[in-house]
Amino acid sequence: MQESTIERRRKIRVEDILVQQGIITHEQLVTAVAELRNTGRKLSRILVDLKYIDENELLRFTAEQLKIPYLELTDYSVKPDVAKLLPETLARRFHVLLLENLDADVLLAMADPTDLMTLDELSRFLKKNIIRVLVKESTLVKAIDQCYRRTDEIKVLAEQLRYELADNDATDLNVLLAADKATDAPVVKLLKSVFEDAVQVRASDIHIEPQEQKLLIRFRIDGQLQPQTETDLKISAALVQKLKLMAGLDISEKRLPHDGRFHIKVRHRSVDVRISTMPTVYGESVVMRLLIQHTSGFSLEKQGMPAEMLERFRRLIQRSSGMVLLTGPTGSGKSTTLYAALSELNTSAKKIITVEDPVEYRLQGINQVQVNEKIDFSFARVLRSVLRQDPDIILIGEMRDQETAQIALRSAMTGHLVLSSLHTNSTITTPGRMIDMGVPPFMIGMSLLGVVAQRLVRLVCESCAEPYIPTPYEHIWLSLELGEDVNKYNFVTGHGCSQCHNTGYQGRIAIYELLEMTAELAAAVTQNNNQLFTDLAQQQLQGKTLRHNAILLAVAKRTSVTEAMWVSNQFE
Repeated sequence: MQESTIERRRKIRVEDILVQQGIITHEQLVTAVAELRNTGRKLSRILVDLKYIDENELLRFTAEQLKIPYLELTDYSVKPDVAKLLPETLARRFHVLLLENLDADVLLAMADPTDLMTLDELSRFLKKNIIRVLVKESTLVKAIDQCYRRTDEIKVLAEQLRYELADNDATDLNVLLAADKATDAPVVKLLKSVFEDAVQVRASDIHIEPQEQKLLIRFRIDGQLQPQTETDLKISAALVQKLKLMAGLDISEKRLPHDGRFHIKVRHRSVDVRISTMPTVYGESVVMRLLIQHTSGFSLEKQGMPAEMLERFRRLIQRSSGMVLLTGPTGSGKSTTLYAALSELNTSAKKIITVEDPVEYRLQGINQVQVNEKIDFSFARVLRSVLRQDPDIILIGEMRDQETAQIALRSAMTGHLVLSSLHTNSTITTPGRMIDMGVPPFMIGMSLLGVVAQRLVRLVCESCAEPYIPTPYEHIWLSLELGEDVNKYNFVTGHGCSQCHNTGYQGRIAIYELLEMTAELAAAVTQNNNQLFTDLAQQQLQGKTLRHNAILLAVAKRTSVTEAMWVSNQFE
């Protein structure tokens, strides 16, 4: 399978052949080249982004012209031990991945097989003949992230830190601070590796949990906790002290919970970290929520809301006054949907003020206020001041008490659009929850425009998806929504692979239900007639509930029946 030197070194201008064969026009190539000069992006990426050619079609055409294979990397079982024969720095620098290590050859996945400088340098390093394989760049980057995870490095660094602390159970803070100034300080390098690995695998939270005989580090990925590493309990105090210092917390107080935040840069990405500590019988437990700042901004189109529902939701948030609520448990994506709505409403003609605890993402052109309960700067107190700032739109991060809810509803009644979130299981139970908080029913009936409930559903990993036959119980559950049509559909599940950390799932998508407050629903709330309100709301939501939308994802083979049932059980 040797490639001739002449063939390998011949630089083929695929874009010229695309024009010659009429796949793209000369004018389109000229436009793409102009974009190349302005941005410096790859020409192939520009052609795809401008929709002049489908990406898969371009890749197969390129492979055919170069006379090399095109490989769907998601269908290939990548071997991390083989891949790591090439250092991570070279793999990321040249956008390549080592797939096979043969006697005289190596099989190399490349996003740009025409890059002769890369081939020359890697040939000198590997000292073997390179057999090129063309792969999609997005899947290549994901595969590199999977292969070069920090698990082994974290274990080694944790062991180094344990060794340094072995002779002294108490961590000397002065030594730790001095070591912090050195680039080889084990505690700093360990935390750096933990954060890099967490960002690399899209973790939303990092859990550092002292157990009786070990320290457990776990990541929450796609809503599920997954063990990252286990190490010696003795390093726990050093890690917690360093994290407290980073967040400006009191390191001398270990008997009480602490909450704080700090900002870091990981892999050229800006990350806000919200930290919470809790004293346990074996030491302080730490949970860190990672909030990666969005460089591309928020968009309602990207939230996954069905087109018909999106149109109705947009009509609600374009109103000049009234309240729109997002409901769901912690971690269901409410804040992301609210920020997407604000981004759409954010114009120079409107003044928008947010009251949040904490401010999760920074938005240009919007006045964001951070609540601070320690100095009695509460939601209610901030809201009273906000109304004197002449806002058009107010976002309240969460309605937690009667006073905040009543001020928010009065604001909605007096010419302001108010967006907020509330912890309820469904849209139907939302007015009842507000009444339980002590809000007068008439205020809800007069001010509430609509309620959106949402959840996040895990998507089946495309790399290991396989046919699935529902169990008898699942079949009955599906038939409640699909009727006899349930037998017409095929379902899938993920058996687990290296791409999804053997979970069978990769990524999540939001599902929604939207209840609009009609005159009849508002009257039922005002009369505090819960049964009438429930009956009317169920009629409006028929075929548009969270459960129905979860099942539609299973029917579309995007999630599993098991996941759809699990998510539905959270609100039924």
